[in-house]
Amino acid sequence: MTSGGSPSPRGEAPGRIDAPAGEPPGEASAECTAPESSPAGRPRSEPVPLAFTPTEPFRPARGAAGPQRQTLLAHLVRRPRPPPLRRERVDTHDGDFIDLDWLDAPKEAPHVVVLHGLEGTPGSGYVRATLNEIARRRWGAVAMAWRSCSGEPNRALRSYCSGETEDPRLVCTRIREAGVRGPLFAIGFSLGGNALLKLLAETGVDAPVDAGVAVSTPFDLAACARALDAPWGSGAIYRREFPPDPRRKALGKLREHPACGLSAGAVRRARTFHAFDDAFTAPSNGYRDADDYYARASSGPLLEHIRRPVLCISAADDPMVPPETLPASISNPAVQLLRTRRGGHVGFLAGSLIRPRFWAEAQAVEFLAQIART
Repeated sequence: MTSGGSPSPRGEAPGRIDAPAGEPPGEASAECTAPESSPAGRPRSEPVPLAFTPTEPFRPARGAAGPQRQTLLAHLVRRPRPPPLRRERVDTHDGDFIDLDWLDAPKEAPHVVVLHGLEGTPGSGYVRATLNEIARRRWGAVAMAWRSCSGEPNRALRSYCSGETEDPRLVCTRIREAGVRGPLFAIGFSLGGNALLKLLAETGVDAPVDAGVAVSTPFDLAACARALDAPWGSGAIYRREFPPDPRRKALGKLREHPACGLSAGAVRRARTFHAFDDAFTAPSNGYRDADDYYARASSGPLLEHIRRPVLCISAADDPMVPPETLPASISNPAVQLLRTRRGGHVGFLAGSLIRPRFWAEAQAVEFLAQIART
């Protein structure tokens, strides 16, 4: 990422975009690195998007400036009432199901697939806030529940993981089968952001969505697991919430599928992300082990293969994503990187604790709106 310089005017060659002059350093500024020049001979099926400038710089809510406060307080206070939703169950080819929460809109309006993070649900606060931003524009949306995350256990042994792309593709197909004719976008958070970027990279020019946004993405799954598994600092804090629920789910799966060959003892003994992924997540999703899963499912090495416009929103102080794993620059003209100095992990809590505003959700939808207008 380049240092210094002025904001690039819209329509000029892409570059870094800084916060407006006069903002307190370390509080409000954001860097948006648009693509560098494209390597010669690269196929390009999409026009290069204009460099995205946030509608406002990110300012942490008073009393919520640190990474832990941004992450934890955002989780506590982000409780918006969602717009009216309609649930649909879609059968999968392997005899399982996916639950979808629809925000209905005219078929010609843009629609957005929203992908939640690890052990989230379509009712997670950041999903609700995103749906409200979408509803304000009179667009449609589908909040997809990853398998086992809709309040009812799924049928198959596998549930979901950071590398899962088959189920989001199925959801996109279902949306088109429902008659939606307008642009189709996607927004993914954390694990959902990684899965979205991997999907866009795998499908290239044939991607099922026209543009996307990934928020607080773990670009390097192995590095993120190491950070969370560290016996000190933020890793110890967040492990208090993990792995009881995923482990309990996994043990239930092993009881339902006794012939699967996986060890219930190894799942019970798992006290770290790596141990749990090694015992259950990886083998149940077709990976050899945790290291194979992290290597093949990480989206960071795949960004150059994306061919649809995408914005990656990250915070330099994300306690779950080491800053050295955040992409600093990229030559792919389809990918823009927006990094704030603060924001935590899926935090980006602005306004106040009494009247919170959700900056990342607003900027994600604004980026897609700019794409829709081009």
